[in-house]
This record gives sequence, structure tokens and C-alpha cells, in this order.
Amino acid sequence: MTRFTVNDRPVQYRMDPDTPLLWALRDASNLTGVKYGCGTGDCGACTVDIDGEAVRSCQVSIAQTEGRFVTTIEALSPDRGHPVQQAFAADNVSQCGYCIPGMVMAASVLLRRNNDPSDEEIDAAIINICRCGIYPRLRGAIQRAGRIMRGEEQVAAAPPPGITPEEAARAVPALRKP
Repeated sequence: MTRFTVNDRPVQYRMDPDTPLLWALRDASNLTGVKYGCGTGDCGACTVDIDGEAVRSCQVSIAQTEGRFVTTIEALSPDRGHPVQQAFAADNVSQCGYCIPGMVMAASVLLRRNNDPSDEEIDAAIINICRCGIYPRLRGAIQRAGRIMRGEEQVAAAPPPGITPEEAARAVPALRKP
């Protein structure tokens, strides 16, 4: 049984210790913001923060995570108020959105270390793949997030988090035909 901390909560998984962290997070913890992309660590859709490092969760086993601290997109900011999330929304970075959680996590790790990165530092840190080609907006959004972190810029508000599960449950009967 492996034990570590996910999103500030202690967890223990009764899974094969060689199980990739990606599948433990998605299947056992229902943290579906961690995306399966390539399974080889190339695309970065599964990027999480482990002890302050941007890590491809498909490439690390739960045994390798023993005793460590894992943060997923779900815990970065419950109200989408993290500067990276605000900047991504303000700059309309997302298209299909599949790669965005991994990119947000990689960018948050970069900006925690250096909130004024150069273009070269951004390019070196954010090696995630986006099939939609958001790269021109991506660099600008990361620079904007750095300005927000430094207090040089503000974004009006984070986008609303969307419909809650309770609201969704109440809405279902209204969609049914009599």
C-alpha cells in the first residue's frame, strides 16, 4: 500500500505499486483534470506538481510517489483564481482545452520559481504539446500571470467555475419530456 499526499490530503492506494500515478489519480481519486494524452511522457497532458516539480504523472509510479506531495489542477485554485488560470482565461489561451490542465500546472511551477521568466525560460519549461497550436497566446499568458503575481497587473475576475453537481442533478428532470 502506498501513502502520499494529494491536494493536501493524505491518501493510500491499494493498487499495484507499479501503477502510474496518472491512473491512481484519475481512477481511484476521480481527479480527472489529469489527462491521459500519450502515455510516454511526451505530451504533458498529465502534468502534476510533485514537491514543486512539474512531473508527467504517466511516467511515475505510485511507489515512486511514496511520502511525497502531489498537487493537481483541482487544488491549484478552487475558484480558478490562480494567476495562471486568470491569465489563460483573459488571453483566451484554451481552444479544445485538453492540454490546458497540464500546461497550467507546468506554468504554475515555473512561475513559483521565477515570476518574471524570459521567453527562453518559458520555452524550456513548457514543453507540453498542444494539437490546437496555442503557443503564441501561451507565452503571453504566462508573462501576464507573472505580472499578476508581481502585482503589476490585475485581471477583473476569474471565470465562474460552472455548474455544481447539485445544480446539474436538479436540472436533469427539467430536460425530460413528459
